[in-house]
Amino acid sequence: MSAPRCAIIIPSYNTGSILRETIESVLACARDVPVLVVIDGSTDGSAESLRPLQEKAGAERLEILELPENRGKGAAVLEGLRRALRDGFTHVLTMDADGQHPPDWISRFVEISADFPEAAVFGCPIFDESAPAARVNGRKISNFWANLETLHWGIGDSLFGMRLYPGDALLKAFESTRFARRFDFDPEVAVRLAWLGIPIIRIPTPVRYLTPEDGGVSHFHYLRDNTLLTWMHARLVVGFLLRLPRLALRGRNPLRNMPSRVDPSRD
Repeated sequence: MSAPRCAIIIPSYNTGSILRETIESVLACARDVPVLVVIDGSTDGSAESLRPLQEKAGAERLEILELPENRGKGAAVLEGLRRALRDGFTHVLTMDADGQHPPDWISRFVEISADFPEAAVFGCPIFDESAPAARVNGRKISNFWANLETLHWGIGDSLFGMRLYPGDALLKAFESTRFARRFDFDPEVAVRLAWLGIPIIRIPTPVRYLTPEDGGVSHFHYLRDNTLLTWMHARLVVGFLLRLPRLALRGRNPLRNMPSRVDPSRD
């Protein structure tokens, strides 16, 4: 098997000045991994703020894809995925544009993926004191349902967006549903990858929540997005019940319990 080729996909919608800071950090930490920023119909001029970085890094190192209107996180990732597969990449690493995910951990994801190219590598958040309690506790509900819907295949945290996917498998997950195009992207594709039998490797990953004073931006709306997640899990439970006999017979995720050498805490 040829070596995996990975691209980083960063969807962004009206992220403001923090977008440039995020991309600068990613470029500095991931020197050998091309970056594709998908501007999801932003109206804040953030795409223009990246042009100097693109000129300095080169278009092959930093690509900017602008969508004419806001379609949602999942739709933006899908556009980036199609572009990456078209350009010959086999894997994609997704990160948020708002500085929550640690760029200096990109190499960990890439190294593990190189050893296990058939697997998806999922970050599991390590929260610090900056994390809002409502967000930390609220995600436990989605995690419960996602793990139930996959017979505890090993998703861990269903909402954390720093992940490295085999590109073809992620495309199959997208093509199996007309949903997962907005905030429901992360949990729904996780469940569908598990249904497809894609091995999942989890690694603890730090996450930080920036305050508005530090440039932090959040487009999460509690009522709208929690309603979307509720509807998503209702659909997925039905799909789970239809697949239950096959899921029960196939066994466990073969990479759920990884060797300690991939545990970041042992570095």
